Amino acid sequence: MDNRQCVGTSLVPEPPAPRRRVLRRVLVASLAGGVVAGAVLMLLPHERRHGPAAPPAAGPEARPRAQVPVLTTVTYGVPAALPGLTALIGRQERLVRAQPQDARAWAVLGSAYVERGRRAGDAADYPKAERALRESLKVRGGRNTGALDGLAALALARRDFPAAKGYGEQALKAAPKRWQAYPPLIDAYTGLGDYEKARSTLDKLLALRTDAAARPAVMARASAVYRDRGWREDAVAQLTDAAAAARTPAEQAAWLAGLGQLAWERGDLADALRHFEAALRLDPDQRAAATGRARTLAALGHTAQALAAYRAVVAKQPNPADLLELGELYESLGQPGVAEEQYTRMKEAVRRAVSGGVDEEVLIGRYEADHGDPWDGVERLREEWRRQPGIEVADALGWALHRAGEDEEALTFATTATDKEKGGGVRSALYAYHRGVIEAELERYAPARRHLEEALRINPYFSPLKAPLAREALRELGDVPDEPPPSE
Repeated sequence: MDNRQCVGTSLVPEPPAPRRRVLRRVLVASLAGGVVAGAVLMLLPHERRHGPAAPPAAGPEARPRAQVPVLTTVTYGVPAALPGLTALIGRQERLVRAQPQDARAWAVLGSAYVERGRRAGDAADYPKAERALRESLKVRGGRNTGALDGLAALALARRDFPAAKGYGEQALKAAPKRWQAYPPLIDAYTGLGDYEKARSTLDKLLALRTDAAARPAVMARASAVYRDRGWREDAVAQLTDAAAAARTPAEQAAWLAGLGQLAWERGDLADALRHFEAALRLDPDQRAAATGRARTLAALGHTAQALAAYRAVVAKQPNPADLLELGELYESLGQPGVAEEQYTRMKEAVRRAVSGGVDEEVLIGRYEADHGDPWDGVERLREEWRRQPGIEVADALGWALHRAGEDEEALTFATTATDKEKGGGVRSALYAYHRGVIEAELERYAPARRHLEEALRINPYFSPLKAPLAREALRELGDVPDEPPPSE
């Protein structure tokens, strides 16, 4: 029963102890972090919050932000506008100061911190969220589903899928007819590589009777599961219906950004750009849409516009993944010095994220594999695979092993990431490219050619650095005979 704490009649899993090993070479000095001790009420922030920075232009049709609805609560999977979240946080902070024994007020405050941190890409909100949610459990344990939902959402924001599973299963056990308990569990199972559980949990969610307000979020969760199964048309249909049924501009913008991402993944640049810009017109704070727009502009060859869009995104909130992407774009343009500046900024952003409890091991492992010490990436990703073996980790570990010269073992993980029976079934150009390169290194030329062709067929623009390398690798392979059929 390690890492568990009795709260009322419920066993609530504590988050894993902070890692203390030194991040070698060029990254974080230490992964150790912690929550500042002291009374929770004294730790509520009094500092002035900075308002949202000016958003990147969303095209000539951009228009002022729609009226933001007044929020009274936060639900995982139901997007909310950043100004509304900040206003809700202010009201809840005042409420818990006036009524410190109000468990629901603490839970709403903690959940609002989680959602604001996730939406803004700012992990500084996560320790505040944890303090508020644990205070809610301290005031009222047992069937405190609001706090358990919030802790599951927090664990997902931190990429701690085992903890998210623990909290989510407790919330579901406490109230199995609540639809809100299902989306976090689906995402936790997916992150752990348990795709059967993710699918069966979705089936249970779809069987529930939900009101009109919940249906867009349910459809969006179904879309994510269908996408992971490789059911592209079904994923698009569900998300299109979710966008049509959305009840707020922020919610509709999130689903439109998701449609843009699905279009990007299949290499449909015009459709991707259309959806990203529509999302930004509705909600200029929609960070995924802003990054997607920048990525799509780069693929379209609008380099100056793409760089301006990326710079606007990372100026607003320097997210590690966005900075890595920008650095690789500069590298593809033959500007290694400017690329290195972005990688340096990425490392600082990683430090901030880790201090907020975020697991950035996959991103660090990818960076080390391609730009640093591949063996460091292998070590990190092996540990990550043991803890939460999803297909994203399998692909990253396989590629790091390849870069470290261990191609036989690399192929086992690359196969897991691309095998529809072993993995989630997602069609990823990057994963197919990685597998093709590894197979070519092992002189398995026919499957290598198939997977490199598949990568470019899925999305010819999947990476400014690696898509050209995929085309070059195919030219070097030339015409290779198909493998003979297996003997009977």
